[in-house]
Formats: sequence, structure tokens, C-alpha cells
Amino acid sequence: MTNQLKDSPLPCIEINPSTPAQHGIIWLHGLGADGHDFVPIAQELKLPTHLAIRFIFPHAPIRPVTINQGQTMRAWFDIKSFQIDREIDELGIQHSIQQVETLIAHMDLPTEKIILAGFSQGALIALRTGLNYDKRLAGIIALSGFLPHGESVIANANSINYNLPIFIAHGMEDTLVPYMLGEMTATILKKGGYGVSWHDYAGMSHSVCAREIQDIRYWIEGVWEGASPSFPSPTKDGGKG
Repeated sequence: MTNQLKDSPLPCIEINPSTPAQHGIIWLHGLGADGHDFVPIAQELKLPTHLAIRFIFPHAPIRPVTINQGQTMRAWFDIKSFQIDREIDELGIQHSIQQVETLIAHMDLPTEKIILAGFSQGALIALRTGLNYDKRLAGIIALSGFLPHGESVIANANSINYNLPIFIAHGMEDTLVPYMLGEMTATILKKGGYGVSWHDYAGMSHSVCAREIQDIRYWIEGVWEGASPSFPSPTKDGGKG
């Protein structure tokens, strides 16, 4: 169902378990999409019902996006160019971080039971929010995104989330957010002491594949049930996006 959480600046889709929620996932969509984009994943993950997970899929604010000729669309921040070393819309990023922090505060769950997840733009916001949040979280899922100025972000991160479990995944055929940026992000975070679980998928572009969803499920179960996730051996093509 679609709800505006109390005191939240963001409209969102909220999916609640049949029993009182014990865990929560806030899932942030990519550029030009909205919260509906990842709603199906709540079922596709096939997570155990005893985890009693509340899913929140917020809609990003509508704003002009420079790379799309200034057209307005849902975006967590502006993208000024396709250059890797482009100027970052830090004000837009900070505004979105504040909005996600408000969602966390109003989930009515202990923060250590909450996972932040995001795709592309949403992955950056999930990482930036999680690394700087002032309460311990359960983990972060970052799909097909990257962390600009990663060393600086880590140097200024909140120590309470040091060594946080982080699932990072990227398609090897991604031309929108090049694969090397996802790999670089995983390497930087691992060197920074975080519990990185890195996954790449041959044949996958800027999308999500069935194998990736399976790997996310194993990782979430490991985080919340206290066991090391056991991932299947990778297949040749890694699945289709």
C-alpha cells in the first residue's frame, strides 16, 4: 500500500508483514524511476516469513536533471555530466540523506534491524546515509552504483557503523555506471574495514538479474540470522538483467 510515513517528507510504498515487523528494509530506486520499481523484489527475495520484514520504497523528489536537458524527474540528486570526475551535487545528496534519515527514524524499529538498499543513484544515497548515520544499522545493499570520493567519505564516516556488512553488486556489461566504478567502490570500502560482500555478473547491464536477487537473499539471511551466507558457485553468464 502507498503511505506517507508520519513526519516523513517522502511519499512511499510500504509493505508490511502479516505479523508485527521485526526487521526493515528501505529500498531506494534509481534515476527517473520511483518506489514502484523495486516493489516486486519484496516477493522475489523469498525471505523467511519469520523475519517479519517491513519494506519501505520511497519516491525520490522531482527535480531538474542536467544530463537530461534539465527535464524534471524523480532523482535523489542532480547529475551534471557523464564524466567520471564530474562535479557532485553535494547539496542534493545531503538533502536526500536527511530525508532517508527521517524514514529510518520513523520506521518504529531498532536501527540495528534496518538495512538500507539502493540501485544506481539510490545505491550512492544508501552508502552515504549508512556510513554517516549516528546509530548502528544492520547493513547496506548497493546495486549498480558507486561512491564518489570514497576515501574521503570513509575518513569522515561515523565510527558506530565501522565494519558494517555491505553487499555490493554490479553488472560487468554496465555502460551507464561503468563496472570499474562498482569494483573500485567495493575495494575502497573493504580497505576501510567494512564487511564487503562483492558480486559481479557477466552479461548483466545496468539492471538486476535473478542470480543477484538470490545472492541478496542469502546475504540478508546471513546478516539477520547470524550465519555466514553461503553463495552458490557463479554460472558463466550470471543471468540476464
